[in-house]
Formats: sequence, structure tokens, C-alpha cells
Amino acid sequence: MSEPDDRLETRLIHAGEPQPRFGGAVAMPVFQSSTFAIDGDAGYHDLRYIRLNNTPNHLALAEKLAAIEGADAALVTSSGMAAVSTTLLSLLGAGGHLLAQRELYGGTHGFITRDLPRLGITHTFIDAGDPSTWAAALQPSTRVLYVEAISNPLVRIGDLAAAATFARQHGLVSIIDATFATPVNLRPLTLGFDLVLHSATKYLNGHTDIVAGAVVGRAALIETIKHLLDHLGGSLDPHACFLLHRGLKTLALRVRHQSASALALARWLERHPAVAAVHYPGLETHPDHTRARAWFSGFGGVLSFELRGGVEAADRLIARTRLMTHAPSLGGPETLLTRPATASHAGLTPDERQRTGVTEGLLRLCVGLEATEDLIADLERGLE
Repeated sequence: MSEPDDRLETRLIHAGEPQPRFGGAVAMPVFQSSTFAIDGDAGYHDLRYIRLNNTPNHLALAEKLAAIEGADAALVTSSGMAAVSTTLLSLLGAGGHLLAQRELYGGTHGFITRDLPRLGITHTFIDAGDPSTWAAALQPSTRVLYVEAISNPLVRIGDLAAAATFARQHGLVSIIDATFATPVNLRPLTLGFDLVLHSATKYLNGHTDIVAGAVVGRAALIETIKHLLDHLGGSLDPHACFLLHRGLKTLALRVRHQSASALALARWLERHPAVAAVHYPGLETHPDHTRARAWFSGFGGVLSFELRGGVEAADRLIARTRLMTHAPSLGGPETLLTRPATASHAGLTPDERQRTGVTEGLLRLCVGLEATEDLIADLERGLE
């Protein structure tokens, strides 16, 4: 069993593990049962049932997630977008107003701009790096402030500490999507955030074989979100819980390698004559490098860059690389290379992409677990 003063690596292995172990099993078993016997007088949300996210697999996983974030409670969901959408719906409601940073993952941006308005929920996009402009965007119905730890795909870092403070001063719930950062590189609750969201599909699982989400934070908020999730049905399958539980145990090792490899690749690209710009917070030339050094233990495994030849050069590089798979997502053992304009941000209009700085030729590189030297050689071949 993990103790509160255990280091992250130890908590990843031992937190949430059942005591005593089920049948002596060292690995958490899969409880592939939709229904469990009623024990005493349980309310609806406490009945043991897969859709209610409270099977032994769900509970062990939630305890581990809460422990590694230093939180009161946690909740797993069927996808990262299930975590985002259920959290926002449970905290806003008809007539509510949301402050959100301008540069967002495409799916989150689409949900905020296209789905929430149909429910009577409005929003204002803010510059996450300029706290002096936030107060002007407040409305009497503002209830939530939403930011990302590292934006996708330009890997910008807003004034996170100021965001948590601003929300607290104005009675807002502060939410941060920390998918790119992971608990290895950033602990948002220590900055004062109320809730941390993850697309657990990515680094938390780390094996490119499930889709999952997580919400971590204050117990009262987690309970509110769970009750809506119970009704919406966005529960995670027990076998997916098992795979995520397994993947978390190697999180620290994986993320530290990916962060170190991404920094080496970013430095190499920055020196290459065919490269026009490199976006990575670990570089001293990145506009948010000072913030990254202040709050992050590592700079993450995602970088983006632009070639001097524009879209044609970008597509040529994708076609020529041998080790880099042309596919969306991130956080797995494989290195993935995409053009966000045709992948993560394809759902945005050209004008929306332009406003968020996502050019047509921008490339996003999500570094995997291959040898860094081999990835550099692959890029070199592709850029010849």
C-alpha cells in the first residue's frame, strides 16, 4: 500500500492496489462483470454496476490516479472527450458562461463552440498568457475557467499560476487539461487548480491500445461530475481499466525518456537549414520557456515545427520517414508525425485554425520510445 510521502514512482506502482490482494494476484485482476450483489442499503449512485464507474477495477484505478496527482478523488471515463464534456456540462448548466484559453485541442474547441451554445451555454476565449485581459471577459454568469497545461499543437504555456489564482478570486472552478504534461512533469493541484483532466488514451496508458479519460480533484466536484457521468453512460470498460492500471506503472520511466528525446530532437531541428521554426518549451528560444522551467519537471514529448517548403515539404517529409508513423494521437511507444490541419484540428475552419496559429504546413511530432539517435537519423533522411 502506498503512503502519502512516497515518491511518484512508488505511488504509480503501489497506490490503489487492493489489500489484501484478490486471491493473492500481484496484478490487478479484471472484473468482467456488469453487475454486483447489493451489500446493505445503497443509494442509486452507489450500486455496484459498470455504468456507475464503481467496480473494483474502477475504484482501484481512481485511487491510484488521485494518489499520483495529490488529489482527494478521481474518476475514469470512456474517453478524454467524455471527461471534458461531462465536466463542463456538470459545472455550467443552461445560462452558464465559460472562460477558455484560445488555443485548445480541436475536439474541445468544437464542443465549446458548436455543442454548448445549443444548450444555452456561452463562452469567451482568452489569451492564457495575458492575465491583465481576463477580468474584462468576466460575466455575471461566468462559472468556469478552462486552460490547457501545454497547448496543442503549438505547445504554448499560459500563466497557469495566475489562472488558478484568478479563478479563486472570482469564485470560478478552475480546470486544466494536463494531458501533455502528465503528473510526471506537472502537478496542477499544487498551483491551486480545482480539477485536472487527462485524455488517459495518451501518456497515462502509454500503449496505443485503449481510449480513456480521467478527472481528478476535489471530492465534492468529482461527486457532482460522477452523478452526471452515471446518467450519460460514459463509463470505462473493466478491461480498459485493467490496461490503464497496468500502463500507469511505467509512466515515469516513459515520460522522462520521451521528454529527454523530444528536447534532443527539437535542438537538432532548430539547427537544420530546411526548418523555418521549432515550437518546444524546452528550447531557450520558446516564448514560454521561463514559465516551463518554473513549473515543469520536464518539457514533454510533443513538439511542432514548420519547414521552409510549406505544405509540400511537410507532406514530403511524412512520406519519406521510416520510423515515424503518420497517425493522430500521442503518448504511446511509437513516434507519430502529423499535420494538425488535417488531423487534430481538421474540424476547425481555416479561419479558426489561422486565429489559433495552426498553419497548413505545421507538423506535430509526438515522440515515442525509440532510440533518439534513430529518430534523428529518420528525420535527416526525410529532410534530404
